[in-house]
Amino acid sequence: MTHAFGGVVGRGRVTRVSSPALRGRPESKTWLGRIRDAIDHLARHSPSRFAILIFAGLVLVFTLLFSLPIARAGDTATPLHDALFTAVSVICVTGLATVDMATYWSPFGNALVFIGVNIGGVGVLTLATTLGLVISRRLGLRAKLMAASDTNPSRLHAGPVSERQAVRLGEVGGLLATVAISALVIEGAIALLLLPSMFAAGYDPLHSIWYAFYYSAMAFTNTGFNPNPGGLDPFQHDYWMQSLLLAGVFLGSLGFPVIFALARGWRHPHRWSVHVKLTLTTTIILFFLGALVFLVLEYNNPETYGKLDAGGTVFQSFFISGMTRSGGFATIDMHALNGSSQLVASMLMFVGGGSASTAGGIKVTTLAVLFLAAFAEARGQQSMEAFGRRIPRDILRLSVSVVLWGATIVAVASVLILQITKAPFENVLFDVISAFATCGLSTGLTASLPPEGVYIMSATMFMGRVGTVTLAAALAASQRRQLFKRPEERPIVG
Repeated sequence: MTHAFGGVVGRGRVTRVSSPALRGRPESKTWLGRIRDAIDHLARHSPSRFAILIFAGLVLVFTLLFSLPIARAGDTATPLHDALFTAVSVICVTGLATVDMATYWSPFGNALVFIGVNIGGVGVLTLATTLGLVISRRLGLRAKLMAASDTNPSRLHAGPVSERQAVRLGEVGGLLATVAISALVIEGAIALLLLPSMFAAGYDPLHSIWYAFYYSAMAFTNTGFNPNPGGLDPFQHDYWMQSLLLAGVFLGSLGFPVIFALARGWRHPHRWSVHVKLTLTTTIILFFLGALVFLVLEYNNPETYGKLDAGGTVFQSFFISGMTRSGGFATIDMHALNGSSQLVASMLMFVGGGSASTAGGIKVTTLAVLFLAAFAEARGQQSMEAFGRRIPRDILRLSVSVVLWGATIVAVASVLILQITKAPFENVLFDVISAFATCGLSTGLTASLPPEGVYIMSATMFMGRVGTVTLAAALAASQRRQLFKRPEERPIVG
């Protein structure tokens, strides 16, 4: 006679069946199940570390793929430093290159570039969340926290978040859908609109279609690679094509939370969150202010805009202002810019685009928070306010941490590159900031770096793309409540 709970009854006693599950021991799992549990444990306890490992893993995989002889147009394999640099630049959607991207890679290599920038453009923690969905087949609370932290790292705060967020936890599923749909729709629409320019430049139908989709992906992901020899030289006077690239870069730099908010409530601006309003306002101000500064500084430079008419000078000023925000496309030689213009471009690149976007940099909302803090301090206000909402002080601490992190990376990398190359400081600073901000513009220094310099720039790109978001998320997650206060004492500042 068998007992209902798994025991065998006989002669007045119950004999228990030896079962790991009944003894409280977990059943043996396959190696795949153990790996899945380990990944799930890491994702639950450290989402930011999980995201870094995922990006590092992607860089490793693409480095191996770019190292294959089939990926190169020639018969030899790609050197390790060039393969690694290209993999980091592709996954981190930077756009810098140590080789000629239009002629160095085979069709297989070009396909890797196209696929890699679309993967990297999704976002650090959003990508981690998507892979987590594949593993767990569901969107749990921790997965929602990971995705929401890509829109605002303080989602990982161990307590209530007081300010309105761009995306609520219940809307993360919609955000992930928006990421995929917006990328497909925007890239597809821009590619179709680019086709007439490709045909007008004299390319055959096959190359025209490939170049159109390639340029579209590079614009929306803010990467800036050129698929054709000569880059934008055949399109120097094609303002339609350049306007489409500028539109793609602008949309990609806004960030998926902003696109999500605009898609569902573009008719009601008063309902937009503070994040959306700050992103749009700061982006537009920097766009027009940058164009005005470039116009003033470069209008009489014979090597850049001095040879253009008034209309062309104004348009190109807006074009470079948009591209220094992380776009990476260029119609002029960055080395030919005046030193003052290079400094302004470096400042714009360091700021970058919107949070959870395909752009890099410290992000426009970080800059906005710092200015709001300075404005509040000048007026003697206790808290920062914007658009009728109060911004808590912990957001200021996160912003300062991100800026210091970025400045430290740029300073250390610049010192190392200067020591290795002995190149002019302004060129080194320009290319290092471009690498950190994943912009892709270059004075020509990156392509001439020795292998040790290539590795340093690779690390700069990786830390610039992954580091700022995960640092802010880690700081927000590590904050804890303190039940006591130490005696207060004010140091002298300023």
